[in-house]
Amino acid sequence: MAIDQYSDLTGRLLIAMPSMADPRFSHSVVFICAHNKDGAMGLIVNKFLGFMKLSEILDSDESSEEPNNHRLPLHFGGPVERKRGFVLHSSDYCAEDVTLKVTDAFSMTASLHVLEEINQGKGPELALLAMGYSGWGPGQLEEEILDNSWLVADPTSSLMFVEEDDQKWAQALKQLGVDPHMLSGSAGRA
Repeated sequence: MAIDQYSDLTGRLLIAMPSMADPRFSHSVVFICAHNKDGAMGLIVNKFLGFMKLSEILDSDESSEEPNNHRLPLHFGGPVERKRGFVLHSSDYCAEDVTLKVTDAFSMTASLHVLEEINQGKGPELALLAMGYSGWGPGQLEEEILDNSWLVADPTSSLMFVEEDDQKWAQALKQLGVDPHMLSGSAGRA
């Protein structure tokens, strides 16, 4: 796929190349939640931090129902606003005015309401929690792709929510037909 200033990468995956200079993105897989002329925003989906008990972050006194103590996988979503949480989830859930439907299969919600719903068994079927996000200014992401820092792929629910985090990078490459051992960190242009 040719990347230019008019390509919209919303709903696509970025797969870090071995040449990635920034250690925060080394071997990362990033789901792009929004991309337009003003820049891009995404969540790293394979930098696992541990499991978060939802009852630990929710004030159970406000809920009339007893919390179920659900646990969500917690990820490092990126270096921007690291104390802010984002829930990437299947599109079977939508909270009016706070859920961003990214594609037909994936949505993102950045409110405590989705965590309350998950804890009560009413939320999305598949979800992960990310702290922080990854952001790019206008044209920055396109330039990084041209500089051979990223490959672009389509996400699958299995890769995003089921696959073990330490295997997501290699699996994303395999979806493209790329052997991770054969990748070069050198950029080239014809």
